[in-house]
Amino acid sequence: MKAITSKVSKSLPIGARIRCVDNTGARELELVSVIGYKGVRRRLDVAGIGDMITVTVKKGTADMRKEIMTAVVVRQKKAYRRADGLRVKFEDNAAVIINPEGVLKGSEVRGPIAKEAADRWPSIGSAASIIV
Repeated sequence: MKAITSKVSKSLPIGARIRCVDNTGARELELVSVIGYKGVRRRLDVAGIGDMITVTVKKGTADMRKEIMTAVVVRQKKAYRRADGLRVKFEDNAAVIINPEGVLKGSEVRGPIAKEAADRWPSIGSAASIIV
């Protein structure tokens, strides 16, 4: 896992509903916690692009629902700034389910993926069809 080169504004608090954009069978995820988050006491954890998060499956196949898994945020609606001054934002908030070791659980990723997430997680970058 590499460091992120951009100043990503975190915009997904605990309880946020996120689309799952891989082919594992999950369709909607709920953010439970952010792995490695260090913040102020009693403040809700917030996640941004490239963060590893703990999620629960809210919509999907029957065997996937109510499961707690790890995922990586690959898109967010809130605009963030890259080092070259470009501001990037997406249409929706999306995540991809991974193993705790960082290996992609599905075999394909639908839609565009942020360059920051692809650089930080090489397995997600290799499965992505479009990297923005």
